[in-house]
Amino acid sequence: MVMLKNKIVLITGASAGIGEACAHAFANEGANLILTARRLDRLQEIKEEIEDKFSVKVLAEKLDVSNRDEVISVIKNLGEQWMNIDILVNNAGLGRGLNKLHEDDPDGWDEMIDTNVKGLLIVTKEVVKTMVRRKRGHVINIGSIAGHQAYPGGSVYCATKHAVRAVTESLRMEMLEHNVKVSTIDPGMVETEFSEVRFYGDKEKAKNVYKGLKPLSAEDIAETVIFCATRPKHVNINEMIVMPSAQATAMIVHRE
Repeated sequence: MVMLKNKIVLITGASAGIGEACAHAFANEGANLILTARRLDRLQEIKEEIEDKFSVKVLAEKLDVSNRDEVISVIKNLGEQWMNIDILVNNAGLGRGLNKLHEDDPDGWDEMIDTNVKGLLIVTKEVVKTMVRRKRGHVINIGSIAGHQAYPGGSVYCATKHAVRAVTESLRMEMLEHNVKVSTIDPGMVETEFSEVRFYGDKEKAKNVYKGLKPLSAEDIAETVIFCATRPKHVNINEMIVMPSAQATAMIVHRE
């Protein structure tokens, strides 16, 4: 088992949901954190809470992963104390809408592709360069069951998560000679802000997604991320699909 104490972990999309839960979970293991998201005020609150509770070091950085120049600048200017990142958790991502393709809003497509795919790519490129130089590291991507199974109304979101899966597989092959692990955690239904964002702030519509069943929590996924990150050096979790007990596939769920 790999100990995480004093490891440096960078988490994108850390201001809520799975990213925030991962921050607490890694801090509980003694890791020092670089937390990034677009909402700096929320990151500062999480930073203070974690530092008080776990006595680890936390750096909060405002970062929109869809802004390539911003990503390059933030990673480049981390400073000597923070630049040697041991673990990257690519969590930033979103869904927009659940409409049929011919009725959908292309602006939502741009948001999803720029964040879920291009954002993940540029963050990974900038962080992995330092891992390759040091001959160690671990990239953990937060994918989705949508990266395995498409569904009506999810063509573009599913395409982005299929892309994450493909990037993960390619990167894993590229990183073999550099001693850098590459993993993906692919959840089913997780109750976070995801559905509210997908439905543009419609809380009632978002709540109905999880009606009649117990979905996964952000903490459930954070626990699997920690499991993945703490495997012995010779063990890599390539891919883990995590579903609520009431969900069998992307579309088939049992509601009471």
